Amino acid sequence: MSPLLVKICLAFGFTFCLLNTSQAKEVYKTDPDHTFVSISYNHRNYSIQTSRFDRVTGYITLNDAGTGGSIDMTIDTKSISTGSAIFNQRIQEGDLFATQQFPFATFKSDNILFGKDGISSIQGELNIKGVTKPIVIQVNHFSCGRNLLTFQYTCGANATAKLKRSDFNMGKYVPLVGDEVTIQVAIEASRE
Repeated sequence: MSPLLVKICLAFGFTFCLLNTSQAKEVYKTDPDHTFVSISYNHRNYSIQTSRFDRVTGYITLNDAGTGGSIDMTIDTKSISTGSAIFNQRIQEGDLFATQQFPFATFKSDNILFGKDGISSIQGELNIKGVTKPIVIQVNHFSCGRNLLTFQYTCGANATAKLKRSDFNMGKYVPLVGDEVTIQVAIEASRE
């Protein structure tokens, strides 16, 4: 909070201060046409395979002056696209994503870290198949501005993280198929 705002709060009481603080947060809703999560893993040392979740929704709240924020994201695990209709079904079975029982994965954070170029990393909790683990997402691109097509103020980012699928009860075929998974996130969100 700026020194001027502190003086105003002292002069007018805490009600004004609370109202001003709540107005200092900006809420962004993800754009479903430009928000995707991809996963990559080693397939029997032959290749690195990549699949994508096509339905990702959520909200991001950013505090003013780059002082933090929160994220609440939901991934529709049934929306996975592997490039193969057969494998799309296989990867949703019980020993992998178990989408009948767990149709959604979630990521929640109230620890967004800012650097000189915007968001630098996000520490939060990822829930897959009912298992929640801490995860750190490294943001390698972050930009905000007025979208000239929609005229909405929009922020976008690209980010990466790593996890072990066995930590989420998805260790089928380890070590023939790699345990480590690289997550890549492309996100755009507009201010509400």
